[in-house]
Amino acid sequence: MTQTSNVSHDVPTRRMSFDEVLKDMPKHFAADGDLILSHLAAALSGVFPDGEDFFVASVRNYRSQVTDPDLRRQVNGFIGQEAMHGRVHRSFNDRLDALGYHTKFSERRTKFFTKLQQRVMSEERQLAVTAALEHFTATLAELLLRDPKARAMFGHDAARQVFVWHALEEAEHKAVAFDVYRAIGGSEKIRVRAMRQTRLMFVSATVLQVAIAVLLDPASHRRGALRQSLWRFRRSPLWNRALWKQLKDYDRPNFHPDDYDTDQLVDQWREILFGTDGELNDKLTRSAA
Repeated sequence: MTQTSNVSHDVPTRRMSFDEVLKDMPKHFAADGDLILSHLAAALSGVFPDGEDFFVASVRNYRSQVTDPDLRRQVNGFIGQEAMHGRVHRSFNDRLDALGYHTKFSERRTKFFTKLQQRVMSEERQLAVTAALEHFTATLAELLLRDPKARAMFGHDAARQVFVWHALEEAEHKAVAFDVYRAIGGSEKIRVRAMRQTRLMFVSATVLQVAIAVLLDPASHRRGALRQSLWRFRRSPLWNRALWKQLKDYDRPNFHPDDYDTDQLVDQWREILFGTDGELNDKLTRSAA
């Protein structure tokens, strides 16, 4: 079995805690107290903990079949990073829940659906879904790391720091699940079909969840609040054809996540966040390994 990996892609596990900075985060933490962006970030965070558990399990199913030492090392780093993402986002969700968001309900719902997928899907299909969703997170991560306007959307430091750290690590391990899928001889047909179905379901479910949450938020009843939020969202970096095009590029034959070169971007943000004067060094509870 031929297995390849990019040896330059280190995937370090960093032990993080944002608990202190989360204490002061207000309910509408996005820039200008924006409704839609606050609820969108909360919706994404709500699915992360159990979603990450699903990713870890789907890759772990095949870890024993990975013979390439570099890819095996990256798999171990992937598992460590995703486990930490789940832990941090559970804390983030606890704070959001205290502020009135329904993130704990989102966690329970996500856990139900991921367990259902594990019962009805083959392990190959589970890994294909993971690789597809990893392209989603990698695409959004690249947007966040490249575009100051995207980072500014988060407003409060706590939310921005959590998502920027998460984005860096998504960029670091963006090809791992894909490379494992390729290494075990995963079907191209299943890979593309999994993405097309996942893209439709994930986007539709997220839009519906955010719409309901915003309409149930008393702040949306303030005169002009919802209209202003819609206006800002349509002018945000998320409302971008290039973003959607990059997501759909996954369907292309011979696609690989490294077709989008983010190596320099990763090096830049490693220095910004964890260099000598790194912005998040005080959030590290243990050195990367």
